[in-house]
Amino acid sequence: MAITETRNLPAPFIQSLGEHYGKELPKLTGQELDVSQWAPTVAGQDPLQTQAATLAGQTGKGIGAFEQYLTAAEPYAGPDAYKQFMSPYQQQVIDATMTSFDKQAAMQRRGISDRAVQAGAFGGARHGIAGSEYDAASDLNRAQIEAGLYHQGYGQAQQGAQTAFNQQQQLAQTVPGMYQQDIATLGTVGATQQAQAQAQADAAREGLRMEAFEPYERLGFLGQGLTGIMGGYGNQYQFQQQPNPTPLQTALGTGATLAGIYGAVRPDGDNRGLGMYLPGMTK
Repeated sequence: MAITETRNLPAPFIQSLGEHYGKELPKLTGQELDVSQWAPTVAGQDPLQTQAATLAGQTGKGIGAFEQYLTAAEPYAGPDAYKQFMSPYQQQVIDATMTSFDKQAAMQRRGISDRAVQAGAFGGARHGIAGSEYDAASDLNRAQIEAGLYHQGYGQAQQGAQTAFNQQQQLAQTVPGMYQQDIATLGTVGATQQAQAQAQADAAREGLRMEAFEPYERLGFLGQGLTGIMGGYGNQYQFQQQPNPTPLQTALGTGATLAGIYGAVRPDGDNRGLGMYLPGMTK
């Protein structure tokens, strides 16, 4: 019996593409990739960020910048704070005022004596009483005027100390806030610059990665396209192969042919006229 072998072969151009893909894939995947070329990196701090960090840690300008102003405010809050604000001319003013008052008082006493002389009572009891009463009132007025001058100077000095204390308190709030604004601005601008540098580094790294993977992607596109073509493009050629018969198959085939011929000539089954014997036949 003859054996027939049938093969369905793809179109020649598909087979050519498949052979190319089969050769290129092992060649490409057998190469080790240098992944260090696109290893992730972090952009360094921008100089403005470094400046902001330095300023933040600098004494008197960064954290705790208010302390120097609070320290300066302490002398203006004590019980003797007013003394440093007393006018250096206050005593001179007091002395001049008291001298003028004493002159006026002396003139008033002289007037009392003059009136006593005119009345003929100079040196008498009435004269003495009038002088004593005047002196008592004059001394009281003098003391009140002097105390008032001292009180006025003290009040002004107290107000000066309070003003100085408030100024230092205000500086303790304002100046650190201004430093903080500078630090924040430097940090923000520096962060923007750092982000730009990071984006550039990432773009360069991605470019190297794309360059390294380009052959793989190209071969991958070829494989995808080849799969699609093979799935949608029917087989165009059929190849049939019939092997040559073996000697046994030949002998059996020859015997079967002769028997068929003899049967067609002698239907009664007498095969002796052929002058030969076939297997299984008797004379």
